[in-house]
Amino acid sequence: MLRLAQRFTAATLAGALAALGLVAAGCGGGSNATTTTPATPSTTPATTATPTITTAAAESGLSGQWKGQYSGAYSGTFVLRWQQSGSSLGGKITISSPLSTLDVNGTLHGSAITFGTVGSMAITYTGTVTGSSMSGSYHTPGGGGNWSASKT
Repeated sequence: MLRLAQRFTAATLAGALAALGLVAAGCGGGSNATTTTPATPSTTPATTATPTITTAAAESGLSGQWKGQYSGAYSGTFVLRWQQSGSSLGGKITISSPLSTLDVNGTLHGSAITFGTVGSMAITYTGTVTGSSMSGSYHTPGGGGNWSASKT
C-alpha cells in the first residue's frame, strides 16, 4: 500500500510539473490560442517624451578653474575658481588689472550666468555658458565691457 501511494504521489507530482511546463510554455507565445482579457480603463494619461535640455553647466560643469579675458573700460585677464552647488556658484576671481583676488558669488539658470565680486569695488558679470566656454558683459562703477572664459 505504501509503495502504491509513493508511485501515485510521484506520478501526480510528475503530471503536475508537466502541466505547469505546458502552462509556462503557453505564456511564451508558442501557442496559437487566443486569450481575451477584459479591457480596463487606464488611470494614467498617455504621455509623450519631453526633450530634456542639458548643458555641461547644468551638470555641475562650472566647478573648477576657468581662464579668460576682459576688454572695455578695463582690459586684462582673469582666472575664476568656481565651486558649484546646484544653481549657486561661489569662489575666487583673480584679475590682472588692477591685480587683485576677490571673492565671487553667482547663479546659473539654464545657460544664463550672473556673478559678481564681494569687495570694495563692485564688479558684476552677466553672460551665457555653452559647454566649456562662457562669455558676456561686465559692469563696474568706472565703466564696463565684454568678457569671455574657457574651462581649463
